[in-house]
Amino acid sequence: MGNLPRRSLPFLQFMCYSTTMFDRIKALFESAETSDNQEMVSSDELQLAAAALLVEAASVDGDFDTLERQSIHTIMETHFNLSVGETKTLVELAELAVEKSGQLFGFTRVVKDRYDDGDRIKMIEMLWEVAFSDGREDAFEKNLIQRVAGLIFVSDKDRGLARKRVMARLGIGG
Repeated sequence: MGNLPRRSLPFLQFMCYSTTMFDRIKALFESAETSDNQEMVSSDELQLAAAALLVEAASVDGDFDTLERQSIHTIMETHFNLSVGETKTLVELAELAVEKSGQLFGFTRVVKDRYDDGDRIKMIEMLWEVAFSDGREDAFEKNLIQRVAGLIFVSDKDRGLARKRVMARLGIGG
């Protein structure tokens, strides 16, 4: 291991962190033959897309801070019933996906195609939770949520109501 570039060591540690979650995520990129495997791939793809949108919301203002990171972890653990280790791996994969992709469409397409109306509104609530996790609303985050809502077919009214619900839940006046 002494000959590996310095950057490779964290990557190797990351790859070894959670083989179960990694194997499930890896299945996203391989063809799936069985219906059970298709369901698992579909679920993992949705989790990755949701996590990527949350990471994008947290980082769009140029400051992906600890409060936003913790908010994403809590949301993913609660919404998808993931372990701490699975959540950590998923968020790391989402960060890589956002970094590589540079666009929202792929992530929003998965959410739009796999979520019903109520779940898509819940996705907008999750985005607002991340946006408000640092105690303030940023114009970049607000704009991103507006764009995501449009791409996943959540109306302006539902987006506004989701924002108000999150603000009430977090005790933020508006």
